[in-house]
Amino acid sequence: MVKHQPLQYYEPQLCLSCLTGIYGCRWKRYQRSHDDTSKWELLWLAILTLTFFLTLIWFYFWWEVENDYNEFNWFLYNRTGNWDHWSIPILITTAAGFTYITGLLMLALCHIAVGQQLNLHWLHKAFLVVILGTTVLAMASIEQMWTEEWEVLIISLQATAPFLHIGAVAVVTMLSWIVAGQFARSEKAIFQICIILAYLAVLIALYLVPLTISSPCIMDKKDLGTKPRIIGHRGAPMLAPENTLMSFKRALENDVYGLQTDVMISYDGIPFLMHDSSLRRTTNVDSVFPFLSSEPPSMANWTDLERLNAGEWFLKDDPFWTVSSLSPSEIFEAGNQSICKLIDLLRLAKESNVTVLFKSLPLPPAHPHYKDRINITINTILASGIPQELVIWLSESDRQLVQKLAPGIQHASNVKDFKRLRERGITMLNLRYTEIIDEDIRESASDNITLNVYIVNKSWLYSVLWCAGVQSVTSDAANILHNVPFPIWVMPPDEYSLIWITSDLVSFTVIIGVFILQNYHLIRWRLGSIRTYNPEQIMLSAAVRRASRDVRIMKEKLIFSGKKIPFYEV
Repeated sequence: MVKHQPLQYYEPQLCLSCLTGIYGCRWKRYQRSHDDTSKWELLWLAILTLTFFLTLIWFYFWWEVENDYNEFNWFLYNRTGNWDHWSIPILITTAAGFTYITGLLMLALCHIAVGQQLNLHWLHKAFLVVILGTTVLAMASIEQMWTEEWEVLIISLQATAPFLHIGAVAVVTMLSWIVAGQFARSEKAIFQICIILAYLAVLIALYLVPLTISSPCIMDKKDLGTKPRIIGHRGAPMLAPENTLMSFKRALENDVYGLQTDVMISYDGIPFLMHDSSLRRTTNVDSVFPFLSSEPPSMANWTDLERLNAGEWFLKDDPFWTVSSLSPSEIFEAGNQSICKLIDLLRLAKESNVTVLFKSLPLPPAHPHYKDRINITINTILASGIPQELVIWLSESDRQLVQKLAPGIQHASNVKDFKRLRERGITMLNLRYTEIIDEDIRESASDNITLNVYIVNKSWLYSVLWCAGVQSVTSDAANILHNVPFPIWVMPPDEYSLIWITSDLVSFTVIIGVFILQNYHLIRWRLGSIRTYNPEQIMLSAAVRRASRDVRIMKEKLIFSGKKIPFYEV
């Protein structure tokens, strides 16, 4: 007599419904399928995986270049004429896109883990194409306009690679459950071999990555050099309007080694401090002297310049998002700053016994002091009474004339030619942090040349440069770096080797356990411990269940033969 037993149990499965519903809008049970995924959907899975890695790189890149957000905003200001926090919308959009793509990829992996057919909804496909295209366009734009910024990726890995490696090992270890499941489901030996070889290749490469990781912070703590000195870039622009007396005073409160600025000469011959090629960003020139808005600052008389407010813009634009941290009295003081004369800065530096680094910016040919700007600047320095050795000249032009007029002034250069530096008596090499290499640090130390790096605002970057042996940095964030007592991390080589070898061994052990667990029934059968089972029973009893047409036929055969077998949901 034939026993009739149900082939399926239709229990509510909320998690599986959400899984297939969110990914492919298949909310009903009859819409789900255990059939093989189509080649078209496999192609979309490949596109999704590619997009994930591209957005991961872009998100990591944009997160790490936070050190240069203000530089990026200023870069776009020069092209658009409007100051805005361009970097923040980009970061938010990048984070949202990366989160969305990551969620889709996790849903796809869950489909694979439970044996469900992949069927990405058309709306997800549309968003996927948009995000992929936007990411590629963003990367191409950075390559076109800001190509040197890609060096930040390499530098940031010196601070994060040891920890990213452990995270990557953990992720690949978790993926072993899916890989082992695919291995168990596969009925073709060639497919099983390909899966194992590909996974092992990734695993071995990841395990050996630490052999290629080179970070200056992997060192014995006793070899750590002295803390790099901090030079305030235009003062302390996070705490006060840049290039104002308040900004320089706030920098001195944070024990800076020196103050950096840019010098221009007014139309009537007064040296003053200004960086931009116009007065629009840092003054209220549009409302006071509209006719001067598009003119170079040096084409205005000092009598007009001193009437401009150089602090209201800081409170309005909040360039470093720090205005909220100021007290009411500080806000009032910042809002009433004026353009600073060079002589006032020099007197302040003399009183505090700090170094002044400045660049003398060129004047328009029509300027009445076009030919004698160096003489005016040097005479101002000498008249201030500041010791000449406290002044560092950053401009490459007219260096010989400066050495002739004031032989005690020190000189800095951005040309990495140490032979030339020695011959010309230059005592400082001033480089952007993306330009330095280990050889520069070693050679500058052996030649007794100070290596100064700009612009360094983030603690992780300061820590890497500290470990590398850099002697001084120019920073907008003197208030932050001043409070960094020690590099974020310093790890002895032996300790690091122990950590990564241990993490690799733990990972490999877990992966072996996962493969044994996923393939338990096949292993038992092949070892002969349950040879009384027929192949159909083995397949139906496996931890990884199949739902192909052949398996359903096997179920029917066993049901009508009267044998008791476990039933699993299709």
